[in-house]
Amino acid sequence: MRSPSGVRRLFATALAALLTASATAAPAAADPEGGHGAGVRLEHLDRGLVAASTSEGVFLSWRLLGNEVTGAGATGMEGAGFRVYRDGRPIATVSDSTNYLDAAGTGSAEYRVAPVVKGREGRRSAAATPWVKSFYDLQLKKPADGVTPAGEAYTYSANDLSVGDVDGDGQYEYVVKWDPSNSKDVSQRGYTGNTYVDTYELDGTLRWRLDLGVNIRSGAHYTQFLVYDFDGDGRSEMMLKTAPGTKMIRYGRDGQVVSERYVTMPEQDVKAGHSHADDYRKSAADYFDHVVGMFEKWHEHPEVVAGRWPATLEQAFGIASKHQYPLSHEAAVDLATYFVDVYAPSRSGNNRLREFAGFVITGPEYLSVLDGATGKELQTIHYKPGRGDDGLLWGDYAMGRIEPGNRVDRFLSAVAYLDGRRPSAIFARGYYTRTTLVAYDWNGRKLKEVWYVDSGHAPMANPFNASPHGVPGSNPEYADLTTQGFHSMSVADVDNDGRQEIVYGAATIDDDGDLLYSSFAEGPPQSNVPGQSVRLGHGDAMHVGDLDPDHPGLEIWTVHEGGAWAPYGWAMRDAATGKVLFGGYSGRDTGRGMVGDIDPAIRGLEAWSSMPPNQEIQAGLWSARGEHLGRTTPGTNMSIRWAADMTTQLVNGTATTVLQTPTIDDWKRGTVLTAEGTLTNNWTKGNPGLVADVFGDWREELLTRTADSSAIRIFLSTEVTDRKLYTLMHDPQYRVDVARQQTGYNQPAYPSFYLGSDIDWSRVPVPRFRTSQG
Repeated sequence: MRSPSGVRRLFATALAALLTASATAAPAAADPEGGHGAGVRLEHLDRGLVAASTSEGVFLSWRLLGNEVTGAGATGMEGAGFRVYRDGRPIATVSDSTNYLDAAGTGSAEYRVAPVVKGREGRRSAAATPWVKSFYDLQLKKPADGVTPAGEAYTYSANDLSVGDVDGDGQYEYVVKWDPSNSKDVSQRGYTGNTYVDTYELDGTLRWRLDLGVNIRSGAHYTQFLVYDFDGDGRSEMMLKTAPGTKMIRYGRDGQVVSERYVTMPEQDVKAGHSHADDYRKSAADYFDHVVGMFEKWHEHPEVVAGRWPATLEQAFGIASKHQYPLSHEAAVDLATYFVDVYAPSRSGNNRLREFAGFVITGPEYLSVLDGATGKELQTIHYKPGRGDDGLLWGDYAMGRIEPGNRVDRFLSAVAYLDGRRPSAIFARGYYTRTTLVAYDWNGRKLKEVWYVDSGHAPMANPFNASPHGVPGSNPEYADLTTQGFHSMSVADVDNDGRQEIVYGAATIDDDGDLLYSSFAEGPPQSNVPGQSVRLGHGDAMHVGDLDPDHPGLEIWTVHEGGAWAPYGWAMRDAATGKVLFGGYSGRDTGRGMVGDIDPAIRGLEAWSSMPPNQEIQAGLWSARGEHLGRTTPGTNMSIRWAADMTTQLVNGTATTVLQTPTIDDWKRGTVLTAEGTLTNNWTKGNPGLVADVFGDWREELLTRTADSSAIRIFLSTEVTDRKLYTLMHDPQYRVDVARQQTGYNQPAYPSFYLGSDIDWSRVPVPRFRTSQG
C-alpha cells in the first residue's frame, strides 16, 4: 500500500534501484546538479593526530581527509602520503595507511605529520604528545544533586554524547547530556530531575550548560539534540526542544558563570500569561483535576461534536447513563472518580492513576537554535506539532494499559541533506499512532520550514476502548505512516538520486516530503492476521547501509515488536522499495537486532536478532543474503569498527542495577578491550555515550562515562592497520548518522558504501564536498 505521492514516484524509484549497481561500481564523479556527494557541505577538519603509549612503542593515528582522495587502489584509497615527525625530525613516510607505530618513541616525544603529494610536503599538523595509556579522559563538571517535589533525592550521570566543531578550528567539541538517576521512560510514573546539556573542549573546558528546566521531562525519548553546522559558516549550532524555564548558563575560562539567560518566549505566550517561573509538572491531585476539566468539556470535544466519539462518557465506559450534559463540576468529579478508581484499574492492574505524577501534559513547547560556541539563543519557535492534548487523540487512553502522555511525547531528530547540498534538521513526534515530521533549514538568522509530514490521528470509535495501532491515519496522503516508526530514525540516499531520505522505521519519507513507501506484508498462517496485508510495524532497532555488497543499493535490517499481529519479527529489506528480501516470524516482541562483519569468511555483513524462547523459531544469525548461520549470536547493544581488518566488533555491558564494565568483543578473537573504570548508559540498552570516528584513522573511538561520571573516557584502537581510508566523517551518510546517534535508542552509524573485511575499494566513492573554507 502506498500513498498517491508514493505511487507517482514508484517507477523512478524502481529504475534508480536497477541503476545503483553500475552507479556504485566506480568512484563517483562530481555532478553540479547533485550526484553522489557532489557539492555536499561538510566540516573542515584538521589532521586529528593522536598518539598513545603502548607496550610496543608509541602508536600514532591521523586523518586522511576526504578532499585529499584521488581514487582507489588495490589495498586502499589513493591520495596524499604522509611524513611523520618526532621532535621536529622526520622518522618515517607512510603511504599505505594513516597510522604508524614508533617502536623507539617515548612518552615525552612530540609528534607531527604532514601530507606529501607528488613529492611536495604540505602543512604539518598540530603537535601531539602521547597519552599515558590507550585512552584519554575528558574531564567533566557534574551538576549538583537534587530532590523532587515528592522528596526523592537524585544524582546525575553523563549520558548520550554528540560532537561538532563549534568554533571553526577543525577540532571537535563534545556535547554531553546529563541524565538524573530518576529519568523515566515516557510510560513510567514519577518526577524526574532536570536534564542538562554541556559543551566541552577536549581539554575539559566547559563552554556552556543548558538547563532544560522542570518543563522538559528527563528520559531517552524527550531530549533529542542535534549538533551540526546547519548554515555553512564552519561552526556547529545546536537545535533541540525547549520550554518555559529553559536556561543557558555561560562560563568563562576560569570556570565561573558569566551569564544566565532564559530562552525567549514567543510574544503570544507572554501575552497569554506564561512565564519562566511556570511549573507544568502534574502532581497526582493536579492530574485528577485535569481529568475533571477534560470531562466537564466532553460535550465540546470536536470528535464528540462530529459524532465520531460517544456523546456521553457513560457510553464510552459502558455504564448506565446517570448525568446530564453539559456536565456540572460535581458530575465531572463523579465520573472522574469512577474512571480513575474503577474503570482504569479494571482494564489493567498497572493503571494506578491516583499515582500519576511528574508528567508535563500542558504548557508551551518550543524548538530552539543555539550558537554552538557560546550557547547564545539564535531563535526560538513553537514546537511543531504541539501535543494537542494529553494523549487522548493519540490513543494513550484507548488500550488496556492507560498511559496519558505516552504516545504523544515520543520525539526523534536527525540531520539530512534533502537537497543533496545543505543539511536540514528533522524533528519528529509520534510513531505508534499519529506520526509527524517537520524539516527545517537554518540560514544563520531564521528557521525555514521545508516540509511537514502528518499522518493525522488514527480514528477511534471510542477513545477509552479501541485498538489504535495499525490503523490508517486520517490524512490520506500519509495514512500508511502510522505505527511504522521506531525509537530512532535513519537518513540515507536510498534511491541514489544524490538526496537523502528519512528512513522512519518501516516506512521511508522521500527527500521532498512525499511518502516514498510504507512496508506491508502478508501475515503468516500461525499469526493472528493470517493472509492479511499488514504493516511491518514498530520496532526498537534499525540499521541502514550497504549490508550486502552483491545486492544493488542499500539495505535495511529491522526487528519488530508486533508479536502475533506482525508479519515479521525480523526482516531485511531493500532500502529503495521497502520490499522484504528475507525475514522471519517470531510471534513475540523481538526487541534487539544488529548487523556487522563479524565473520570475514562470509560474504557481506551478518545480521542477527534477539532470541525468542520458542526453540521452533529459526532465529539467530543470518548472512546478508538470508542464509541461516546458527542460533548463537553476538551482543546487540552497539557495534564498533575497531579492528585492523575492517571486521565489526561489539560493545557489551549493561547499565541496570547490576553495573557491568563494558567490553569490546570480537566474534572470533573474544574480548579485545575491557573498558576498566567505565560504565554504559540507558539501562538494559547498555550503549556507550558515543561510538564515532572522532579523530585518528578511519576506525571508531569508544566514548563512555567513567564510573563516577567525572570524565568521558575516549578509547583508541592501537592495532596497526594497513588499510587506507578517509575519515568516515567525510561520508555524508555516516556524518548525519553520528549526529542522530544520541536519539532515542542509540543505533550505530553506517557509511553510504559497503565497509567490511572484503571491501571492494573500487566501489568506495571519492568524496565530493565543500567546506566553509572552500
